[in-house]
Amino acid sequence: MSNVSSEGQFVTFSLGDEVFAVPVEVVREILDHEDTFKIPHGPEYLLGLRDVRGQGVPIIDLRLRLGMTRTVKTPHTRILVLDIPFPSRTLAVGLVADKVFEVTPFRRDQMETAPDIGVHWNSDYIAGVVRREGDFVVIIDLARLFSDEENALARQTGKPVQAA
Repeated sequence: MSNVSSEGQFVTFSLGDEVFAVPVEVVREILDHEDTFKIPHGPEYLLGLRDVRGQGVPIIDLRLRLGMTRTVKTPHTRILVLDIPFPSRTLAVGLVADKVFEVTPFRRDQMETAPDIGVHWNSDYIAGVVRREGDFVVIIDLARLFSDEENALARQTGKPVQAA
């Protein structure tokens, strides 16, 4: 029987031809894509706000946040509403995915670190890479991916970001 701590459950989704995953415990819900309330002067990848059960949740085009091309909405486009834990608060955010596939288990011993390509590149957001069916799944470290925004906001306002 498998040891529970040696295996994690992940929601897999695609951005273009690439497959990514986030831990299932941070996924609050998966919604159909709808237009958002635009926020002026936000970063390009911030599409706007969406009402999610009475809470204004920022919606992020994850493709743009990762340096890819802008998402083109299709019938398969979904929003993963996540609750990302930080030491001082939980960040609610919606990520646009081209398609959501499934919840799947990955064993910790299957996970490899981000590949070394011989030069520095921004791979901090990669928690690990898993080989699957002749391809790779990139597991995103959400706290690292969004910690830059939290730190930048704190520097702009001169005080730490408070819980919503």
